[in-house]
Amino acid sequence: MKMAISYWEQQHFFTYDVIIVGSGIVGLNAAIAIKSKNPKSSVAILERGFLPSGASTKNAGFACFGSISELMEQEKSGGTALLYQLIERRWKGLLKLRKLLGDESISYHNYGGYELFRKADYQLAELCVAKISHFNELIKDIVGQENVFKTASRKIQGFGFHDTGLLIENELEAQIDTGKMMKALILKATAAGVMIYNNCEVEELQEEENYQVLRSNHGNFKARQVLLSTNAFIKTLVPDLDVVPGRGQVILTQPIPDLKIKGTFHYDKGYYYFRNIDQRILLGGGRNLDIKAEETAVFGSTQLIQNALKTLLKEVILPDTPFEIEQTWSGIMAFGHDIYPIVKSIRPGIFCAVRCNGMGIAMGTQTGEDAANLILPFL
Repeated sequence: MKMAISYWEQQHFFTYDVIIVGSGIVGLNAAIAIKSKNPKSSVAILERGFLPSGASTKNAGFACFGSISELMEQEKSGGTALLYQLIERRWKGLLKLRKLLGDESISYHNYGGYELFRKADYQLAELCVAKISHFNELIKDIVGQENVFKTASRKIQGFGFHDTGLLIENELEAQIDTGKMMKALILKATAAGVMIYNNCEVEELQEEENYQVLRSNHGNFKARQVLLSTNAFIKTLVPDLDVVPGRGQVILTQPIPDLKIKGTFHYDKGYYYFRNIDQRILLGGGRNLDIKAEETAVFGSTQLIQNALKTLLKEVILPDTPFEIEQTWSGIMAFGHDIYPIVKSIRPGIFCAVRCNGMGIAMGTQTGEDAANLILPFL
């Protein structure tokens, strides 16, 4: 039974100029952008979870814009011109995030990124090496630097990897602390006057006179404009969008004395990813082992992928180092046929900003700002 709402609550907590559904990277950035450009507007965020529910607090914390093999796949599907725009968007998005929050508040560390190729992957490795000069030329105007990608196989021994035939380094790639980033975004939003309501799930959208009505488990909210930024969970409210959930399973080791590995690492066309964090290894991925089963919005893990992650740790990443797994978790990302995010009007008064295709850290700030710019003329 729902608790009855008081007159005071009804007057001051349930009606806004803008309500954003979803308090992830995109939703928080949209709220911050709206308040910075229209400080008098009233803005609230409704979040169904205790913390953001998808991948914003569960991702690996890669400040990246794509490994060579990933860029090759994306160029194949979308063409060079579209890929250029996408890389530019990712790079500028990372710069905006850093400027908005500051490097210290997100623990931004530019240790470099690497794509790892096992010895059996020599054909893919050769194709990627042949493309290094092409992608260096493509991105040099975006990042203002030449020769960003280069082979770095001399570092294999220092990292202690086994069965590794090649490393390609991206010296501009960095890592962040995802939890610190989200805490900083929440603090910035609330300092600007944004109200955030957690454990508040929107069940239905309706139109009523000059307002959009959001029916939730805590009563009915009203807003002049609504932004849906629930990413992989958008289809519960807008079923016909080209958004497919993708679960990412993650494991974290206990602290490892004298850990040699420092940086962000990609393997198998980006389907696996690992990094150092607090003398531990965080490793995620493997959804390509069972793509259909991992196209789910349900959190959890599978024996198949957990075993694959542990095997990769044991055979390649930490072959001579004993380790114990301390934590496992999963996050839900959103993908689609198009590699661009969806930022658009659904109908008058309802907008959406979703589908960062596993690149929420790089894409989220700009995507949120783009959504804000769509809404602002209607306030």
